[in-house]
Amino acid sequence: MKAKVVTLENEEVGEIYLSADIFGLPVRKDILHRVVNWQLAKRQSGNHCAKTRPEVRGGKKKPHKQKGTGQARQGSSVAPHMVGGGVAMGPRPRSHAQDLPKKIRKLGLKIALSSKAADGKLFVVKDAKLKESKTSILVKNLKLMGLKSVLFIDGESVDSNFMNAASNIINVDVLPTIGANVYDIIRRENLILTEEAVKKLEERLA
Repeated sequence: MKAKVVTLENEEVGEIYLSADIFGLPVRKDILHRVVNWQLAKRQSGNHCAKTRPEVRGGKKKPHKQKGTGQARQGSSVAPHMVGGGVAMGPRPRSHAQDLPKKIRKLGLKIALSSKAADGKLFVVKDAKLKESKTSILVKNLKLMGLKSVLFIDGESVDSNFMNAASNIINVDVLPTIGANVYDIIRRENLILTEEAVKKLEERLA
């Protein structure tokens, strides 16, 4: 399948062939759902923690005598039912990461790319470089292309001027090829790849 190659000024400069095995797969929402769940679970910090009885600061002795007070019997001032006591079965630090086969992760990325191509939301630019790190220049270029919500994926590295300009724009993200992932692709309406990014993605997903 072929796609037009344009500049950041939205001027057509040629065509590029996109592999149908990567950009032409049928969309499977179940695979995308599994991969996104895996990504979001993996990024959770898992450092939530509640103090148990041995960890609570305070006296461990009996609050009052057993009988003669008119109150219920109490054995410890740090029991879970006491104010300021330890938490019973509270959250502890743990990993939320899930297991997901590499084949499914790889397939998910292919399907995410294919879904953008199928919806006409995939664009290829010659490169993503700016002579100056000015946000106004990039904003003007995006208006020429008629885009607001965009993910740019570049080659092995991202141009520093381009990165600085994009960092000030809402709903615009920039990633190198190695950082391409399903969640970031589907959370933005449009996907823009550089020619180098197309080459690297096809090498990575072949």
